[in-house]
Formats: sequence, structure tokens, C-alpha cells
Amino acid sequence: MVLAGDIDVGDVIVLPGAEEAVLVRRVRFGQGRLILTVALTSGESSEQEQAVKMTTEVRVRKRGRDML
Repeated sequence: MVLAGDIDVGDVIVLPGAEEAVLVRRVRFGQGRLILTVALTSGESSEQEQAVKMTTEVRVRKRGRDML
């Protein structure tokens, strides 16, 4: 689970199902999901960038307990 603010530009992450780490170049929120623009850490070219959409999850907490 990724919380708001956990991913920032410049972070190196491994996406689910991927074998290689990627560099986060841009982070934005849209249509109920995070949209990350990432590039392989080995490449400097913007041609190797790709957009990755990750769905978000909203949890409601009441007095320290998950409600969803």
C-alpha cells in the first residue's frame, strides 16, 4: 500500500510485477489514481519514459479501527 506523500520525484522504486527499478520523474493524481511518469534508472533519455497508473484506496478510520 502506498500512502499519499510516500512517492516523490527522484525516488527509485520497483513496480509490482517488474524486475528492474525505475526512477520517478513525475507524480500526479487524476481520476482516482496516481499517475507516475517513470524511466529506467539506466537511461537518461525522455524517450524511455512511460506513464504508470496505480489505483488508489481510501480507508475510513474511526477511533483507530479500519472501517472498510
